[in-house]
Amino acid sequence: MSYRKIELVLNDGVALVRLNEPETLNALSTEMSSEVSAALAELGATARALVLTGSARGFCSGARLTGAGMALGDEGVDVGGALDTHYHPLMRQLRELPIPWVSAVNGAAAGIGCSLALAADLIVAGESAYFLQAFRRIGLVPDGGSTFLLAKAAGRVRAMEMMLLGEKLPAAKALEWGLINRVVPDAEVEAAAMTLAGELAAGPTVALGLIRKAAWAALESSWDEALDLERALQRQAGRTNDFLEGVTAFREKRPARFKGA
Repeated sequence: MSYRKIELVLNDGVALVRLNEPETLNALSTEMSSEVSAALAELGATARALVLTGSARGFCSGARLTGAGMALGDEGVDVGGALDTHYHPLMRQLRELPIPWVSAVNGAAAGIGCSLALAADLIVAGESAYFLQAFRRIGLVPDGGSTFLLAKAAGRVRAMEMMLLGEKLPAAKALEWGLINRVVPDAEVEAAAMTLAGELAAGPTVALGLIRKAAWAALESSWDEALDLERALQRQAGRTNDFLEGVTAFREKRPARFKGA
């Protein structure tokens, strides 16, 4: 499939999806959202890990507010319509990915771009990157899962600060708050993310996919539910060839050669 709003590269099991509309700082339109969704579906049988990033000076400046056919001032307008048709299905698709993924945040991650960045399993940000919940500035509420992601990762009070004040959160502060994993020099963001993704791709990716499934479920589970899910997933992981290879390699005192099966 050819893409207009994103770039897709697959190399050694690592897929790189780059949002590519630099003139809008990669604002997420319905077209771009559809292309990302199609790319994720396309990669399902081939990629073992994913990196999501943005082109040029920004990761994603938020949802594109122009050219969306919004009839401002119309009493019956529903500006959240695209959430049902495009943005929230994409966020659900990212949550349900069977492979681990990394976001490489360069520049602004604003609005739903903030959600895209923070939904990753591992988040690498450049020193000048920042995260922004700017919805209050235009009289809207956070979406794309922002309320959930922020409150779960940073706590209610810090989440409220970001959402109610609408101030930029620099990468260093995001790291301090536990929202991201790494801060690196701006020129090294994509390379650092690709290195992490390469390490993940070389691992037992079935098990890694089950780990991310368990971690997401734990955010909404009771203690007993988490234990029960771990039991079910362990049965599944223990029947993979990667488990057999991992134990064999351990006994033979050599590096494991995982194949994701």
